[in-house]
Amino acid sequence: MDATAVRTGTEGKTWGGGNQPLGGSYGKLMMWFFILSDGLTFSAFLAAYGFSRFKFIEEWPIADEVFNHFPFLHGVDAPMYYVASMTFVLIFSSVTMVLAVDAGHHMKKNKVIWYMFATIIGGIIFVGAQAWEWTKFIQGEYGAVETNAGRILQFVNTEGERVALEDFAGQLPSERTVLTRSEALWYQSESSMPTVTYSEVLAGFMEDDNILVRTDVINENGQKTILSREESIKKLSEDGVGVVQGANLKHNEYGAPLFADFFFFITGFHGFHVSTGILINIIIFFNVIIGTYERRGSYEMVERVGLYWHFVDLVWVFVFTFFYLV
Repeated sequence: MDATAVRTGTEGKTWGGGNQPLGGSYGKLMMWFFILSDGLTFSAFLAAYGFSRFKFIEEWPIADEVFNHFPFLHGVDAPMYYVASMTFVLIFSSVTMVLAVDAGHHMKKNKVIWYMFATIIGGIIFVGAQAWEWTKFIQGEYGAVETNAGRILQFVNTEGERVALEDFAGQLPSERTVLTRSEALWYQSESSMPTVTYSEVLAGFMEDDNILVRTDVINENGQKTILSREESIKKLSEDGVGVVQGANLKHNEYGAPLFADFFFFITGFHGFHVSTGILINIIIFFNVIIGTYERRGSYEMVERVGLYWHFVDLVWVFVFTFFYLV
């Protein structure tokens, strides 16, 4: 049977897309291909995070306790307020990008300039806020003791409120000597070392009957398990091996070290995308100012970078859901 040709105005022509399939230019089509491939990459990372969390569900950190800081509100428990503010800023920058693209369609140069400027500022605020969050996550707040099995022991008072190690650790004579880089065979900055030792924590714990150990195991109520005073003494004295303050790629005072690994990698990867988007936006912004696209008669470059910016915003919605809400 002969194939039936689909005519679109020209006899015998079977494809009417020409050099613009689906009505899009080559540049816009390539941007969609990039977004698709990058979306698959982020999907793989988040899927790996989901599988790891399911495997270590009992010792996974509780997000409300990890991300509860807010600038200039030291000691105030504000779970998710800061992260929610970051998310709002990034989503609002996506709105200003939409307005910039729409202004470009109507060839309104001045509006494109102002809306792109607002988008860039929003991106810079988001990256700066993420850097502050990383700093607080790395520094930690309360500290914990790591067991010989790699589990985390945190400390609470009889009311169930978290207690920092420095609040009860005893003061013991220390043999640690602060050496300079030229004097030490293996040098480590003093600022990265724990402020208290395990021996000091153990001594202070034994003297204060109001301090209890809280393990990283989540009970049936969705809370970390708090041990009795007798169980706390036994657990700390028999299993404790060292002090952990903050989080890095090996240790994590909040719970499973794998949580910190995923947090640094996925949020850092997303932050790299946002930073790249800011740089591209700045380049396009100055091209708009000097009238490059006005002379071309098209602001399609603004639309292309807008597609990328909407993509990083959408990815953050999934990252926010996986790390902070679920």
